[in-house]
Amino acid sequence: MFAFNLLLPRVVVTLFLSLVLGTFIAIPAYAEKADQDKPVILEAEKVSANDVKQVYDLNGQILLIKGSIIVTGEDGHIAVDPQGYEFVDVVGTPEQVASFRQRREGVADEFMQGRGAQVTYDAKTEFLTLTGDASLKRLLNMQMLDQLNGWRIEYDDVKQSYRVVPPKDAKPEDPPLARAILLPRRKATLEK
Repeated sequence: MFAFNLLLPRVVVTLFLSLVLGTFIAIPAYAEKADQDKPVILEAEKVSANDVKQVYDLNGQILLIKGSIIVTGEDGHIAVDPQGYEFVDVVGTPEQVASFRQRREGVADEFMQGRGAQVTYDAKTEFLTLTGDASLKRLLNMQMLDQLNGWRIEYDDVKQSYRVVPPKDAKPEDPPLARAILLPRRKATLEK
């Protein structure tokens, strides 16, 4: 079994996970397809890797970049399944939330951008989950098209669907726990 720890104070650790992991993040049909062929670049205060189990732990000021995908947070975990799909789980701190950003295929400057206390992305199911005072925006030319806010936001890139889930302890008399701002598609198309 091969495992190593890199304990370097704020050192940029560049790993070409395509070589280390022997895999790429599977990118959904609507996400930027060019991301598939890009290396993964990791920056963290500490990286622990178990190449046999395909498990990688990151601690301290995480920055993960793969093509147009950018994930930030304080602590993270990457697991790779036998088919080569990655599962990324990153948490933030009270001062600095975790974030996810990815360019979308097609229109030149369209992005999905989200943040929350925890960000998880499953490359196999192409499913993004933002938890804890979460927000998700769809941006075109840096103008917001859609915005969701809530305790937990689920985004399925394959089905192009959003879902906002309240906390388990929410009561019916609580004020609305979800908010959505959706731009009419006809207007969004005309403004391109």
